[in-house]
Amino acid sequence: MARDTEKEPGRLKTMWSIFQMTRRNDKLALPLMLLAFFGPIIIVTVLAIVFRQDTLFLVLWIISSVLIGLMLMMMTLTWRAEKIAFAQIEGRPGAVGSVLKNGLRGNWTTSEMPVGVNPKTQDAIYRAVGKPGVVLIAEGPKGRVARILTDEQRKVKRIVPNVPVHVIEIGPDSPLELRKLTKTMRRLKKTLTRAEVMAVANRLTSLGQANLPIPKGIDPRRVRPGRPR
Repeated sequence: MARDTEKEPGRLKTMWSIFQMTRRNDKLALPLMLLAFFGPIIIVTVLAIVFRQDTLFLVLWIISSVLIGLMLMMMTLTWRAEKIAFAQIEGRPGAVGSVLKNGLRGNWTTSEMPVGVNPKTQDAIYRAVGKPGVVLIAEGPKGRVARILTDEQRKVKRIVPNVPVHVIEIGPDSPLELRKLTKTMRRLKKTLTRAEVMAVANRLTSLGQANLPIPKGIDPRRVRPGRPR
């Protein structure tokens, strides 16, 4: 029986495609990758010659430096490719949702769909729930997103009044770059336990839904910052 789906590309083919895309869009990518690869090899070789190490020692250290160079080269490729990817989506509607969906791991509950949208301007408010509490991310110019951001803050405070609410703005007049969004969120002070995160997330998700169950023994309305994890 013939297969209906094509075989997914292998890892090497995928990496090669990423490399080609990165090299086309970033002139510094290839020089930096070469420097990352050959740098450790040159340094180790020079040090071994200067200190007059025997041949076996030199060979072992060169092999180790090659492995280190490969690792650094791959890290450099990943770094430059991510930079290009963020540059391509930054400023576009839905960029924040894409970052939250693909770049936020751990004890976070979020969605790539916004919780508030201005249909005319496509400005949006996204919501994430984690150990720091509730994080509202505004996507768009400050002046335009102010109203829907205030509405969402009021809504969250009404549903979970004792939970910390953090506001992060991503837009043309914000100093925070899109690629630093998830890092900024992870640095927020943690005040909730894992069970409280789930309870708060369920409570907020229940907005507009009928009686979504909440874990027994936990009342999100009574969650207090600073409780031991």
